[in-house]
Amino acid sequence: MLTNKTITFIGGGNMAQALVNGLLNSGVVPGNIKICEPDVSKQSLLSKQYGVMVSGEAKDVIPGADVVLLAVKPGVVPLVLAEVGSILSIDSLLISIAAGVSMATLASGVAAGQPLVRVMPNTPALIGAGISVLYGAKGIEESKMELARHVMAAVGDVDEVSDEGLLDGVTALSGSGPAYVYLIAEALSDGGVSCGLPRNLADKLAVKTLIGAARLLDESGEHAGVLKNQVTSPGGTTIAAVAQLEKGGVRGVLMDAVNAAWQRSIELSKPV
Repeated sequence: MLTNKTITFIGGGNMAQALVNGLLNSGVVPGNIKICEPDVSKQSLLSKQYGVMVSGEAKDVIPGADVVLLAVKPGVVPLVLAEVGSILSIDSLLISIAAGVSMATLASGVAAGQPLVRVMPNTPALIGAGISVLYGAKGIEESKMELARHVMAAVGDVDEVSDEGLLDGVTALSGSGPAYVYLIAEALSDGGVSCGLPRNLADKLAVKTLIGAARLLDESGEHAGVLKNQVTSPGGTTIAAVAQLEKGGVRGVLMDAVNAAWQRSIELSKPV
């Protein structure tokens, strides 16, 4: 579906680069991708690395774009829209990956009826293993939603919600979630070191265990509790460890962490 589609990025940060790389790997030709990046020091690097057109001026890259992807910091979105809105074709799909920027804020900076999609991706998109959740503006054509799905599929799995408010929960679970996993990986490695394992081996075992367990959970289709039970032999080492985790309230702590991130996301989403 992306064949012959022109895609412009406003902002050339890490997530934009992840998407550019993913799109190129999925067959989009470099000539159909453009980037607006005001940082002069980044412009030549981006152009050289990806072979795409890069400019510091939005007017150089937006006209004629089928998709314009807003990949800037949330705080500068209103300023960017003030510049972009007037030169954006009403037929162009505007996708925003700016966390916490509401559909109402996006709509206020563009023409009435502009096709708009909000997306909450996460950082594993950097290696094509992300999960992105989409929310489309009311009345958006299905063809535009399908186009947004294809763009985000370049960096991983795609899902969507019909209630914009659910994006705060998505932010709390998958958007912030990689940090929770990194913390767990670090703690597991420290536990291995406390058992006498060399740090490099402990790090490797922690990472590979998390990757393997996640893949098995994903590919088997089994509930997490079922797979946990398969590892916990009666009177064995694993059930002894699980008992300590339960005693420490690990379930409740993780649930509270997601809830805290959710509450903070709601706060940040409110108009100033």
